[in-house]
Amino acid sequence: MAEEAEIAIETRLRSAGLRPTRQRVALGDLLFAKGDRHLTVEELHEEAVAAGVPVSLATVYNTLHQFTEAGLIRVLAVESTKTYFDTNVSDHHHFFIEGHNQVLDIPVSNLTIDNLPEPPKGMEIAHVDVVIRLRRK
Repeated sequence: MAEEAEIAIETRLRSAGLRPTRQRVALGDLLFAKGDRHLTVEELHEEAVAAGVPVSLATVYNTLHQFTEAGLIRVLAVESTKTYFDTNVSDHHHFFIEGHNQVLDIPVSNLTIDNLPEPPKGMEIAHVDVVIRLRRK
């Protein structure tokens, strides 16, 4: 089973134009094996260390940015001090629970955005990110 997952990650990396190095495969397995998730660099590094994957924080950072550039994940800037990486690259929005640093998906069908401004000449809107911040009453 683990071998099949590794082959699937290798195939996914190759399809995205990335060479499936040992560290990329190990981080990809940790990142994608649990379904759609939102992780920081530090959280994935902690998971890697706990799983016995010998990888530095800088390597995790670089790998996540390579995955982003390849379209495998997307960046979600929720706070100025913390960046989350989202394994769900489909169009959707997010709830952010303040004080808990938790990000939850909002299905795109539950939110409609109207009256977007006209982009400057020669530009087009690539994506709209909506983050709705929540806190306990």
